[in-house]
Amino acid sequence: MGHREELLAGAKQCLYERGYARTTARDIVAVSGTNLASIGYHFGSKEALLTQALIEATKEWAAAVDAIWDTDPRAPLIERFEAMWITVVDSLVEHRNLWLSTFEAFNQAERLPELRRQLSGDVETARVAFGGLFGPAQEPADERTERAIGSFYLALMQGVTVQRLLDPERAPTGEDIALAFRALLTRFTP
Repeated sequence: MGHREELLAGAKQCLYERGYARTTARDIVAVSGTNLASIGYHFGSKEALLTQALIEATKEWAAAVDAIWDTDPRAPLIERFEAMWITVVDSLVEHRNLWLSTFEAFNQAERLPELRRQLSGDVETARVAFGGLFGPAQEPADERTERAIGSFYLALMQGVTVQRLLDPERAPTGEDIALAFRALLTRFTP
């Protein structure tokens, strides 16, 4: 493993152990066994390195969630919706420190334009991924509708994540989210 990979691995470890805001360049160097100059050479700044590490950690989380979320595509949409949210909520518990670091990064993005640009792009990628999560209904949705669906799922996930971080005992479970969805469908169906 080269310095670049060692720095990324060290930065990911620091994100989980110290968080985005509290991780220093020296912390990353100590964990990775590299040197301070390597950060500048490979990433330009500590913030760029932490951002890349956060992106990779989030992708690893998404791949892990995808791997354990195995539903029958022929199952009713509400069952697949519930299975997805059970998996996501359970994973939020397991990856709590990743999500704490993510929200710290959101806070830092206001003052770090490059971080903001990167996170904004990642949010758009998440919208697109969530928008196509369950595939088209009877008719394929137009691009605006798919993006709106993705934005809805992303807003729901971010809200559930905040609730899980702040008040895990009373935060909704995956089953609660599906219950609410069913209730809303009933209320909106004439």
